[in-house]
Amino acid sequence: MQITGVEVFLVALPSRREHTWASKMETPIGHHAIVRLDTDEGISGWGESPAIATWGGAHGRQYGETPLTVRHLVLDYLEPAIRGLDPADVGLIHQRMDKVVKGNPYAKAAIDIACHDAAGKALGVPVWRLLGGKRRDGIEVAHSLGIMPVEQCVEEAAEAVAEGAKTIKCKTGLDPERDVALVRALRERLGDAVRIRVDGNEGYETIQEAVSVTREQEEWGIFLCEQPLAGAKALAEVAQRIETPVMADESAWTALDILELSELGAAQCFSCYVTKPGGLWRARQQAELAAALGMYCDIGGSIEMGIGNAANLHLGVSLERAILPSVCPVTRIEGFDGPRVAGVYYLDDIIAEPLRFVDGAVLCPDGPGLGVQVDEEKLRHYAQAEVAAGR
Repeated sequence: MQITGVEVFLVALPSRREHTWASKMETPIGHHAIVRLDTDEGISGWGESPAIATWGGAHGRQYGETPLTVRHLVLDYLEPAIRGLDPADVGLIHQRMDKVVKGNPYAKAAIDIACHDAAGKALGVPVWRLLGGKRRDGIEVAHSLGIMPVEQCVEEAAEAVAEGAKTIKCKTGLDPERDVALVRALRERLGDAVRIRVDGNEGYETIQEAVSVTREQEEWGIFLCEQPLAGAKALAEVAQRIETPVMADESAWTALDILELSELGAAQCFSCYVTKPGGLWRARQQAELAAALGMYCDIGGSIEMGIGNAANLHLGVSLERAILPSVCPVTRIEGFDGPRVAGVYYLDDIIAEPLRFVDGAVLCPDGPGLGVQVDEEKLRHYAQAEVAAGR
């Protein structure tokens, strides 16, 4: 089987509400690049890039991408470099992509996901089997509260818990007083059975501020402190002075980042993305190294649509130490029943059927490839919505 071409769609989904965090206060969610990779055997694979201009690594190590940059690089550089290769030869495909484009992992991830989808379909097996097998059925959802007033956060969290969420993730980092008040209010409203994790997205200005806020939050029971400020060295300082495990996110893009975090004692766990390292192939490499160094992970992401969400699920069920509740979106599709708040960030999607949400977890599809069918009519409809938005 040979790759014969690629098409890129820029898509905008309607969001349930604005979702923002400390390092992203402007760009709306749900404006993504969707890739269809075609082959000479008539099999097509689908990929997704939820690229965001404000999303990158600390101190300029990685740069933001956008759907427009993804489309440009995929069509003008990556597709010509991989044309004629078998999509199952993912290692060779990454080698070719890395020769023609430095960095830009979100663009490469879209190609990588599409290759895994096509290869799985050709072999008649799900992507999780290509990744080594399935260790669990799905990923437990951590419902993410964006930067919102405390009262709004508490009400939404209560609704999410009523619909089955067992973990709440609080976006923090801009207002220390609000961040402590939020954890206190959530604990008082939700009780002790619900787990709470916090994510500063590099928002705190100093090590002392990050430590002080976290210590106060610890009084109300948090089980994870994610990336309170920028840089692995700063994370190490925080990790030494708080009780809660520190998770690295913006400081954990590559396997080399994992080595640095381990050497500095900066984080006990990290957020493992399909997209940050450049696709499923590289994400598995990163996660296996982290596991060898004693680290565990969640499955992070950038509020993916159904294609990217399916890729996250296949990664999450195949990794031994992907044991943490994750911000894995619950796919909502017009005309289907399901939760209205818990894990829901969009009012519709571009896949034909929603992924199953059972007992607080999103279940991984078992069909060939990613196991999801793209609704191409909706895809083109929401691609038109992106054009209408002027992007």
